Amino acid sequence: MENTTELGFNRTGAQSSPLSVHSMQIYADEQSPHAAPTPDGMPDGKAIASVRSLYVAEADRVGSVPMPGTVTGAFNTVLSHLRGRNPEVLVDKLGERLAFERTGVRLYQALIDKANALGGLETLPFTIADLQRIRDEEHEHMHIVASALDSLGADPTAQTPSADISAVASMGVMQVLTDPRTTIAHGLEAILIAELTDSDSWDLLIALTEQAGQDSLMPDFRRAMRNENAHLLKVRGWLRSVVLGEGG
Repeated sequence: MENTTELGFNRTGAQSSPLSVHSMQIYADEQSPHAAPTPDGMPDGKAIASVRSLYVAEADRVGSVPMPGTVTGAFNTVLSHLRGRNPEVLVDKLGERLAFERTGVRLYQALIDKANALGGLETLPFTIADLQRIRDEEHEHMHIVASALDSLGADPTAQTPSADISAVASMGVMQVLTDPRTTIAHGLEAILIAELTDSDSWDLLIALTEQAGQDSLMPDFRRAMRNENAHLLKVRGWLRSVVLGEGG
Protein backbone atom coordinates (compact mmCIF):
# COMPACT_ATOMS: atom_id res chain seq x y z
CA MET A 1 0.00 0.00 0.00
CA GLU A 2 1.28 3.46 -0.87
CA ASN A 3 1.56 5.94 1.96
CA THR A 4 -0.33 8.69 0.12
CA THR A 5 -3.78 10.18 -0.36
CA GLU A 6 -5.22 9.47 -3.81
CA LEU A 7 -8.30 10.05 -5.92
CA GLY A 8 -10.64 7.12 -6.41
CA PHE A 9 -14.24 6.09 -7.06
CA ASN A 10 -15.62 7.20 -3.69
CA ARG A 11 -19.42 6.89 -3.64
CA THR A 12 -20.07 7.99 -0.04
CA GLY A 13 -21.13 11.54 -0.91
CA ALA A 14 -24.52 12.74 -2.13
CA GLN A 15 -22.97 14.14 -5.32
CA SER A 16 -22.34 10.61 -6.56
CA SER A 17 -26.11 10.03 -6.80
CA PRO A 18 -27.92 13.40 -7.01
CA LEU A 19 -31.23 11.89 -8.09
CA SER A 20 -31.48 9.88 -4.86
CA VAL A 21 -30.78 12.73 -2.43
CA HIS A 22 -34.42 13.78 -2.02
CA SER A 23 -35.72 10.28 -1.36
CA MET A 24 -32.87 9.63 1.05
CA GLN A 25 -33.76 12.78 2.99
CA ILE A 26 -37.42 11.76 3.20
CA TYR A 27 -36.45 8.33 4.53
CA ALA A 28 -34.09 9.85 7.11
CA ASP A 29 -36.86 12.15 8.35
CA GLU A 30 -39.29 9.24 8.67
CA GLN A 31 -36.81 7.23 10.73
CA SER A 32 -36.01 10.09 13.12
CA PRO A 33 -36.30 9.13 16.82
CA HIS A 34 -37.26 12.70 17.68
CA ALA A 35 -40.68 14.11 18.38
CA ALA A 36 -42.85 15.93 15.84
CA PRO A 37 -41.09 18.72 13.94
CA THR A 38 -41.27 22.31 15.10
CA PRO A 39 -42.88 24.95 12.84
CA ASP A 40 -39.59 25.50 11.03
CA GLY A 41 -39.51 21.83 10.05
CA MET A 42 -36.74 20.79 12.42
CA PRO A 43 -37.18 18.04 15.04
CA ASP A 44 -37.20 19.39 18.59
CA GLY A 45 -35.26 16.53 20.17
CA LYS A 46 -37.54 16.24 23.22
CA ALA A 47 -38.34 12.57 22.73
CA ILE A 48 -34.76 11.33 22.62
CA ALA A 49 -33.80 13.74 25.41
CA SER A 50 -36.45 12.27 27.71
CA VAL A 51 -35.18 8.75 27.03
CA ARG A 52 -31.60 9.78 27.78
CA SER A 53 -32.72 11.53 30.98
CA LEU A 54 -34.45 8.35 32.11
CA TYR A 55 -31.31 6.28 31.55
CA VAL A 56 -29.15 8.84 33.40
CA ALA A 57 -31.53 8.83 36.38
CA GLU A 58 -31.54 5.02 36.62
CA ALA A 59 -27.86 4.34 35.91
CA ASP A 60 -25.14 3.58 38.44
CA ARG A 61 -21.81 5.37 38.18
CA VAL A 62 -18.87 3.97 36.18
CA GLY A 63 -17.24 1.92 38.93
CA SER A 64 -15.62 3.30 42.06
CA VAL A 65 -12.23 4.10 43.55
CA PRO A 66 -11.14 1.05 45.58
CA MET A 67 -10.67 1.29 49.32
CA PRO A 68 -6.99 1.52 50.38
CA GLY A 69 -5.45 -1.91 50.58
CA THR A 70 -2.75 -0.95 53.08
CA VAL A 71 -2.73 0.41 56.63
CA THR A 72 -0.76 3.47 55.45
CA GLY A 73 -3.24 4.11 52.67
CA ALA A 74 -6.21 3.89 55.03
CA PHE A 75 -4.52 6.23 57.53
CA ASN A 76 -3.76 8.81 54.81
CA THR A 77 -7.35 8.63 53.60
CA VAL A 78 -8.70 9.37 57.10
CA LEU A 79 -6.30 12.30 57.53
CA SER A 80 -7.26 13.76 54.17
CA HIS A 81 -10.95 13.62 54.97
CA LEU A 82 -10.31 15.31 58.33
CA ARG A 83 -8.63 18.16 56.44
CA GLY A 84 -11.60 18.53 54.13
CA ARG A 85 -9.91 16.87 51.13
CA ASN A 86 -11.15 14.03 48.97
CA PRO A 87 -8.15 11.79 48.24
CA GLU A 88 -10.29 9.49 46.09
CA VAL A 89 -10.39 12.23 43.42
CA LEU A 90 -6.57 12.28 43.22
CA VAL A 91 -6.41 8.48 43.16
CA ASP A 92 -9.02 8.39 40.40
CA LYS A 93 -7.08 10.83 38.20
CA LEU A 94 -3.81 9.03 38.91
CA GLY A 95 -5.49 5.84 37.74
CA GLU A 96 -6.57 7.66 34.60
CA ARG A 97 -3.04 8.83 33.81
CA LEU A 98 -1.65 5.36 34.42
CA ALA A 99 -4.11 3.87 31.94
CA PHE A 100 -3.49 6.61 29.38
CA GLU A 101 0.30 6.39 29.57
CA ARG A 102 0.08 2.63 29.10
CA THR A 103 -2.04 3.24 26.01
CA GLY A 104 0.52 5.80 24.84
CA VAL A 105 3.23 3.12 24.83
CA ARG A 106 1.03 0.95 22.62
CA LEU A 107 0.14 3.83 20.30
CA TYR A 108 3.77 4.68 19.56
CA GLN A 109 4.68 1.03 19.13
CA ALA A 110 1.83 0.71 16.63
CA LEU A 111 3.14 3.76 14.73
CA ILE A 112 6.64 2.26 14.74
CA ASP A 113 5.26 -0.97 13.29
CA LYS A 114 3.30 0.93 10.63
CA ALA A 115 6.30 3.04 9.61
CA ASN A 116 8.48 -0.06 9.28
CA ALA A 117 5.82 -1.86 7.26
CA LEU A 118 5.17 1.02 4.85
CA GLY A 119 8.83 1.79 4.22
CA GLY A 120 10.08 5.04 2.74
CA LEU A 121 11.56 6.02 6.10
CA GLU A 122 14.07 8.33 4.43
CA THR A 123 11.23 10.62 3.34
CA LEU A 124 9.71 11.02 6.81
CA PRO A 125 10.49 13.98 9.12
CA PHE A 126 11.27 11.60 11.98
CA THR A 127 13.24 8.41 12.52
CA ILE A 128 12.26 5.15 14.17
CA ALA A 129 14.64 6.12 16.98
CA ASP A 130 12.59 9.31 17.54
CA LEU A 131 9.43 7.25 17.98
CA GLN A 132 11.17 4.74 20.22
CA ARG A 133 12.44 7.54 22.45
CA ILE A 134 8.92 8.91 22.95
CA ARG A 135 7.53 5.41 23.48
CA ASP A 136 10.10 4.80 26.21
CA GLU A 137 9.25 8.10 27.89
CA GLU A 138 5.56 7.17 27.90
CA HIS A 139 6.57 3.90 29.56
CA GLU A 140 8.59 5.84 32.16
CA HIS A 141 5.58 8.07 32.87
CA MET A 142 3.46 5.00 33.44
CA HIS A 143 5.86 3.83 36.14
CA ILE A 144 5.98 7.31 37.69
CA VAL A 145 2.21 7.26 38.18
CA ALA A 146 2.24 3.66 39.43
CA SER A 147 4.87 4.59 42.00
CA ALA A 148 2.80 7.61 43.08
CA LEU A 149 -0.26 5.46 43.63
CA ASP A 150 1.80 2.98 45.61
CA SER A 151 3.24 5.76 47.80
CA LEU A 152 -0.31 6.87 48.65
CA GLY A 153 -1.28 3.35 49.68
CA ALA A 154 -3.52 2.94 46.61
CA ASP A 155 -3.56 -0.06 44.28
CA PRO A 156 -1.91 0.80 40.92
CA THR A 157 -3.41 -2.33 39.35
CA ALA A 158 -7.01 -1.22 39.99
CA GLN A 159 -9.05 0.40 37.23
CA THR A 160 -10.61 3.58 38.53
CA PRO A 161 -13.71 5.21 36.95
CA SER A 162 -11.69 7.83 35.08
CA ALA A 163 -9.30 5.14 33.86
CA ASP A 164 -12.27 3.25 32.46
CA ILE A 165 -13.58 6.33 30.66
CA SER A 166 -10.11 7.14 29.34
CA ALA A 167 -9.79 3.65 27.86
CA VAL A 168 -13.13 3.95 26.10
CA ALA A 169 -12.31 7.43 24.75
CA SER A 170 -8.95 6.31 23.35
CA MET A 171 -10.27 3.21 21.58
CA GLY A 172 -10.78 5.09 18.32
CA VAL A 173 -7.22 6.42 18.39
CA MET A 174 -5.83 2.91 18.73
CA GLN A 175 -8.09 1.64 15.95
CA VAL A 176 -6.67 4.25 13.58
CA LEU A 177 -3.08 3.21 14.38
CA THR A 178 -3.73 -0.53 14.01
CA ASP A 179 -5.89 -0.33 10.87
CA PRO A 180 -3.69 -1.70 8.05
CA ARG A 181 -5.29 0.74 5.58
CA THR A 182 -4.23 3.94 7.35
CA THR A 183 -1.19 6.00 6.43
CA ILE A 184 1.53 7.67 8.48
CA ALA A 185 -0.39 10.96 8.29
CA HIS A 186 -3.50 9.25 9.67
CA GLY A 187 -1.46 7.75 12.48
CA LEU A 188 0.15 11.07 13.39
CA GLU A 189 -3.23 12.79 13.42
CA ALA A 190 -4.59 10.16 15.81
CA ILE A 191 -1.56 10.44 18.09
CA LEU A 192 -1.89 14.24 18.04
CA ILE A 193 -5.37 13.82 19.56
CA ALA A 194 -3.85 11.68 22.31
CA GLU A 195 -0.98 14.09 22.95
CA LEU A 196 -3.31 17.09 23.22
CA THR A 197 -5.30 15.21 25.85
CA ASP A 198 -2.16 14.02 27.60
CA SER A 199 -0.70 17.50 27.95
CA ASP A 200 -3.87 19.00 29.44
CA SER A 201 -4.42 16.00 31.70
CA TRP A 202 -0.94 16.26 33.22
CA ASP A 203 -1.57 19.95 33.87
CA LEU A 204 -4.79 19.09 35.73
CA LEU A 205 -3.14 16.25 37.65
CA ILE A 206 -0.34 18.56 38.82
CA ALA A 207 -2.87 21.13 40.03
CA LEU A 208 -4.80 18.40 41.86
CA THR A 209 -1.61 17.04 43.42
CA GLU A 210 -0.64 20.51 44.64
CA GLN A 211 -4.10 20.96 46.12
CA ALA A 212 -3.72 17.64 47.96
CA GLY A 213 -0.39 18.75 49.44
CA GLN A 214 1.54 15.86 47.90
CA ASP A 215 4.68 17.91 47.24
CA SER A 216 6.95 14.87 47.04
CA LEU A 217 5.25 13.81 43.80
CA MET A 218 5.69 17.15 42.06
CA PRO A 219 9.26 16.87 40.63
CA ASP A 220 8.51 13.66 38.69
CA PHE A 221 5.11 14.95 37.58
CA ARG A 222 6.55 18.22 36.28
CA ARG A 223 9.27 16.35 34.41
CA ALA A 224 6.63 14.12 32.82
CA MET A 225 4.63 17.16 31.76
CA ARG A 226 7.70 18.76 30.17
CA ASN A 227 8.21 15.56 28.21
CA GLU A 228 4.58 15.50 27.11
CA ASN A 229 4.72 19.11 25.95
CA ALA A 230 7.79 18.22 23.89
CA HIS A 231 5.97 15.20 22.43
CA LEU A 232 3.08 17.44 21.43
CA LEU A 233 5.33 19.91 19.61
CA LYS A 234 7.15 17.12 17.78
CA VAL A 235 4.03 15.27 16.64
CA ARG A 236 2.36 18.52 15.58
CA GLY A 237 5.41 19.44 13.50
CA TRP A 238 5.74 15.96 11.97
CA LEU A 239 2.11 15.91 10.93
CA ARG A 240 2.35 19.34 9.37
CA SER A 241 5.49 18.34 7.47
CA VAL A 242 4.00 15.09 6.16
CA VAL A 243 0.69 16.61 5.03
CA LEU A 244 2.20 19.74 3.46
CA GLY A 245 4.84 17.62 1.76
CA GLU A 246 2.17 15.35 0.32
CA GLY A 247 0.19 18.36 -0.83
CA GLY A 248 3.14 19.55 -2.87
